[in-house]
Parts: sequence; structure tokens; C-alpha cells
Amino acid sequence: MTNFMRTLAAGAVVAVGLAGAAVAQDLKFFTIGTGGTAYTYYPVGGVIANAISKPPGSRPCDEGGSCGVDGLIASAVSSRGSVDNVNAINSGLRNSGFAQSDVAYWAYTGTGTMEGQPPATDLRTIAALFEEHIHLVASADSGINSVADLKGKRVSLDEPGSGTYVDAGLILEASGLSLDDVTAEALKGNAASDALRNGRIDAFFVVAGYPTGSLVELASAADIKLVPIEGAGAEALTEKYGFFAQSDIPAGTYEGVGATPTVAVGAQWFTSAKEDDDLIYEITKALWNDNSRKLLDVGHAKGKTITAESALNGIGVPLHVGAERFYREAGLLK
Repeated sequence: MTNFMRTLAAGAVVAVGLAGAAVAQDLKFFTIGTGGTAYTYYPVGGVIANAISKPPGSRPCDEGGSCGVDGLIASAVSSRGSVDNVNAINSGLRNSGFAQSDVAYWAYTGTGTMEGQPPATDLRTIAALFEEHIHLVASADSGINSVADLKGKRVSLDEPGSGTYVDAGLILEASGLSLDDVTAEALKGNAASDALRNGRIDAFFVVAGYPTGSLVELASAADIKLVPIEGAGAEALTEKYGFFAQSDIPAGTYEGVGATPTVAVGAQWFTSAKEDDDLIYEITKALWNDNSRKLLDVGHAKGKTITAESALNGIGVPLHVGAERFYREAGLLK
């Protein structure tokens, strides 16, 4: 090989190396903390991650390709739920995450169940997503017909670090019970369903948008009931905590289960004030484009209720500057 050819070859290697480095520099990774794989946060997180991603080399949006943020690869990460996600955002472990409106508000203000802990003052909102209903699940023949009937029973409250665990404690308290009045278990998702079917627990709590996958499967395999959360206990809960609302889970949501009154909270998407303003602006913009609308409508049963028009409903934590810029430009925030 001549010196000239060697020089050309070396130049080609350098050029390829530089091109690879440029691609690597253009890549941005963004994590979304969700919840257990059997519940609503995880699949919805996957849909949203897909909607906002646009890896290098993707077809242009107007040619049927991705309409996400240029160079962004977003991923939905399974987690223990709301409290875990808020803590992970606060520590910098995750870029963003889903959480119940109540959990996020308490974390941001250092009040409620987070009293005594340093306020998570860098927590910021990207969007309100959908309503989450508290499901209290029991076997159809359990004899459990109200929250008060849980006294002395074996009840899974979900894992500490989840919003379900927090809300289960509040619901018990509003009905005159405490954690000491039940034999508490910390089972999640399919593990709780299996334990109920096998008679190892009498009931379990789930906070999720309906229909949630693990309960659809459980109801198709066993006779279950949803225990009403209503009456004085529910009224006390909604009066004391404004982020709770009384709401029904419709008949037929789960096989053989009738309409059930319960209480609900909002599922919202949070990030840190430290995340780049332009990036969060682009992510928020991508979330609400027409292509994302199509993905949300077909990606999950709860997706159709995730709309730009309701994106600011029930927000108790300030918007991220980038998200706020988008909502103002879109005319959704004055």
C-alpha cells in the first residue's frame, strides 16, 4: 500500500470515528419511572416513552416515522411506584416518573405523610395524565363488604414506597382502623392476586387506572368482588384531603363485578427543575402532537383519557419551566 493510500485509509477511519462520536453526542437518554409491570403506570409509561422518542436515523414524522424529540431515547422503568419515583427524581436517579397527585404534593411541601422530611422543592410537573381509582379487592365469598370488615384480616397494602401503601393507610384511618388492626402484607401486582386466589390473604389494595391488567386476569380466573369505599369514611377522606374524589368503577370493568363506589386520585408525570428547559419543552410538545394522540388511543385502555385539555387538572406541584412554555404557547395556560 502506498503512503498516499495509507493516508486515505487513516483519514477514512478518523472520519468514521468522528461521525460515530457525533451520533453518540446527539443521543439523549430519558428515563420514566413507572410502577409494577402488572399495573397501569408501566404500560402507559411505555406508550409515552415510545411517543416522545426519536432515535438518530428515524424516518421523519411527516413520512410516517417518529414524531418525538430528535435524538431522544426514552425508556419506561419499572419501579415500586409513586413514592419511589419521587425519591428517584429528587436524588437524580431518574429523569422523570409518574406519581399520585397526593404523594407528589406531600413530597413537594414536606407535609402529610412526608411531614418531617425535607421538602422536594425541585419537583416539577410535566402533565396530569389520568384518574386512578382505589381498588379494594376480595374474594366474592370473603364476607368483606366494607373497609371496616378488614379488621383482623390479612390484607396486602402493596410495598412501602408505593402510593397504594400510603393511600391504604389513609383509607383505613378514615374508617376508624389502623395498620395494627390488620395483618399487613406487602405484596404487589400478580403476587397479591396469586395470594388472594390461594387463600394466603383476604384482601388487597390497588391504586390504578381501570381496567388494570392483573385484575382483569384475576377476575377471569376467580370470583372476586370490589369492596365499596363509601359512606362516612369516604366523605371524611375527601373532606380532609382535597386531592381525593369520590368516583365509581363501572360495572363490567372486571368480569362478574358490578359498579363499585370508591375514591380516586390523579396520576401525574413529574420531573426535576434541574432538567434542561428546552428538553422538557420538546418532550411536552411531543407528548401532545397528533401522532402521540394516535399512540395513546390504541396503546392502553386508559390512553384515551390522557388529553392536553386535562393536562393541568388538579396540579399541586409547579410546572417545569419548559412544560409551562409549551402550555402557554398552546393557549392552555394563561
